[in-house]
Amino acid sequence: MKITVIGTGYVGLVTGTCLAEMGNHVVCLDADAAKIGVLENGGIPIHEPGLLEMVSRNRSASRLQFTTDVAAAVNHGTLQFIGVGTPPGEDGSADLRHVIEAARNVGRHMTDYKVVIDKSTVPVGTADRVRQAIAEELGRRQVGVDFAVVSNPEFLKEGAAIEDFMRPDRIVIGADDERAVLLMRALYSPFIRNRDRLLVMDVKSAEFTKYAANAMLATRISFMNELALLADKLGADIELVRKGIGSDPRIGYHFLYAGAGYGGSCFPKDVQALISTAQAAGVALKVLPAVAAANERQKQVLVDKVTARFGADLTGRRFAVWGLSFKPNTDDMREAPSRVVIAELARRGAAVQAYDPVAMPEAKRVLSGVLGLSFVDQPAEAMRDADALIVVTDWKEFKSPDFDFIKATLKQPVIFDGRNLYEPSLMRALGIEYHGIGRSSNGSG
Repeated sequence: MKITVIGTGYVGLVTGTCLAEMGNHVVCLDADAAKIGVLENGGIPIHEPGLLEMVSRNRSASRLQFTTDVAAAVNHGTLQFIGVGTPPGEDGSADLRHVIEAARNVGRHMTDYKVVIDKSTVPVGTADRVRQAIAEELGRRQVGVDFAVVSNPEFLKEGAAIEDFMRPDRIVIGADDERAVLLMRALYSPFIRNRDRLLVMDVKSAEFTKYAANAMLATRISFMNELALLADKLGADIELVRKGIGSDPRIGYHFLYAGAGYGGSCFPKDVQALISTAQAAGVALKVLPAVAAANERQKQVLVDKVTARFGADLTGRRFAVWGLSFKPNTDDMREAPSRVVIAELARRGAAVQAYDPVAMPEAKRVLSGVLGLSFVDQPAEAMRDADALIVVTDWKEFKSPDFDFIKATLKQPVIFDGRNLYEPSLMRALGIEYHGIGRSSNGSG
């Protein structure tokens, strides 16, 4: 099939590349000439495991092309995926300017039947606005061309996006046009050959499903983080509690890990957008504002533990920070807990030596104004002359470190573990002072 993907950010590039991998001819459009230049020169503008190789393979096979030519891109694909950014506005609502402009460009240039597919995360009712924008442009041209608008939200985890796209647990299609549904079924049939995972529903329900999914996952995280705060006070171990409740099949183990809070481009933005949507509809949600507030508080927990141990004034102190991206296997620093931790440590007068295996270039950009912050090329370097080690992101290389080396390198053997990577009993046996999240019953703070 001939497919156009509008936007070469995270969603657009992964979508276009994976569709090309299945034999489709895909053209990816972006208004950012610099980004297209990176792609044309064999690079990619994001970090996602396996994506660079897949892009290179499909470019070599002439199944994947990149362009800034709007007219050519619109004319290419019967299916037009919109995968542009929807950043939060000042009130928390999703900013749809790029989505609507992409829709208008389709209307300005289309000459035959198109299926316009909202792949970006958008509020309920966006498909109606996309449909109206296209119809207005066709009206200005005084041409009558049939088209359909479909909602096809993405459910990609950063760091595992290719696996999620190629082996989806579900594919949600929101459509009221039978021809469009048939085309979408044909497009996705190679991805679901062993079991039909395609769910067809009305457009508004499909749009709502994406927000509901992310809001539910964020709720589980904040719920466990709140329980971890209580576990610290009561002398319980949140890791044992997690196993106890996760073994209930009605609950399960996913997204029950206490930590330093969630971040990234999805959960914070989508929770706020759903709250904003509810407010606009006259519904006062109670749970989701609490989820967001609990998460913002959780990002301060590591600093609270540091100040409880070293005092509120950290002048003259130096801390090693392992992990900067909001989660492993990505360089995404958006809403990352590390940003809050580092900024607060610096505000209190501390020096910070930070390391991340992937996110250093992006971290240098977003944290450029933080006084006392330096970046190092190896995790061992971060610990030199440091008063304590603070683990913020659970990269694999942090899970089994050389604890003897840590003891020998730090000024004093103190670890603040924001992801509960280490067993408190082992740390105690090794002579390391250990502060986890909700693990005080095992001797941690």
